[in-house]
Amino acid sequence: MTERLSPLDAVHRAAGAKIVEFGGWMMPLSYPDGTLAEHHECRNGAVVFDVSHLGTVRVSGPGAFAVLQRTFTNDLGRIGPGRAQYTHLLDPTDASVTDDIIVWWIDNETFDVMPNASNTDGVVSALEAEARALDGVTVDLGDVTAERAVLAVQGPAARERLASVDEALAQVARFGVRRVRWDGTEVVVAGTGYTGEDGVEIAVPTDRAPALWDAVVAAGVVPAGLGARDTLRLEAGLPLHGHELGPGITPLQAGLGWVVRFDKGPFRGSEALAAEHRVGPSRRLRGLATEGRRPAREGSVVLADGAAIGIVTSGNFSPGLGHGIALALVPPEVRTGDRLEVDVRGTAIPATVVDLPFVGR
Repeated sequence: MTERLSPLDAVHRAAGAKIVEFGGWMMPLSYPDGTLAEHHECRNGAVVFDVSHLGTVRVSGPGAFAVLQRTFTNDLGRIGPGRAQYTHLLDPTDASVTDDIIVWWIDNETFDVMPNASNTDGVVSALEAEARALDGVTVDLGDVTAERAVLAVQGPAARERLASVDEALAQVARFGVRRVRWDGTEVVVAGTGYTGEDGVEIAVPTDRAPALWDAVVAAGVVPAGLGARDTLRLEAGLPLHGHELGPGITPLQAGLGWVVRFDKGPFRGSEALAAEHRVGPSRRLRGLATEGRRPAREGSVVLADGAAIGIVTSGNFSPGLGHGIALALVPPEVRTGDRLEVDVRGTAIPATVVDLPFVGR
């Protein structure tokens, strides 16, 4: 399979970025100053990520709201046009998370559904299936990923620096969504991100993406790659599909029951998830702080009194804390403060169960 290129690929390569494959795309892992510097800049200043590898599925028409309600776990009735919402797509059989998604509700009958990199086709198929199941519903579905780039400007100084590019870009509220004209071009701005910091994400037509990127960087926003995005989201305790979410992992196991609204009516996977809800999940996602700089990694076994009790889903060195951190699926009776161990290549590393996020805003 040929990997897809971001509309900003040439910009990244000219800046000396290290390019890697991710979810079927070639994307920047880091720039010459390195992941650690990019991480600290996001926590203390402002960075810009290219997140064009995220999908965008445009759902519009009179039946759009009904189709989304039947497809995803959260309840769009709790928000309204001009807002964004985090939600899940479940496997109908076992309620595991097929994808976690942000929905941008742009206007009354227009929604942009933002799947993870490699899951767009599956999300489209699920939406089409639910649309067919609703007789008489009129809805248009289209994958518009190739028509736009998405820039995520994140950090405590993100809005201040972005305002020097265009004040309207910086004024979109947290989890707000708004169409904005920048330099004669309509863009869609949402107050969303994946770092634990404030900021916005901007969907811009592909032909204008390099100019917007250059303007943002010229305003003092530092380019950052997927390496920093991962350490930032881990410190913030945010799940990553394929790690904390995916086959065999339900929203309840991931500690994300707030994303599920059974009271809105049936949705894809609701019966299977309700069955788990009645008895309670057999495992839960918890945070682990490990001693020293050596981190646990995905797949490391979690031990209690020498016996295996769970598995690490993500682990890394925390630049903000100076020691290893990890997310792990463990039995529900494990509590904050419990002392465990993690088997890292044959060495048992002490670990303490801690509350999430590891690093708060």
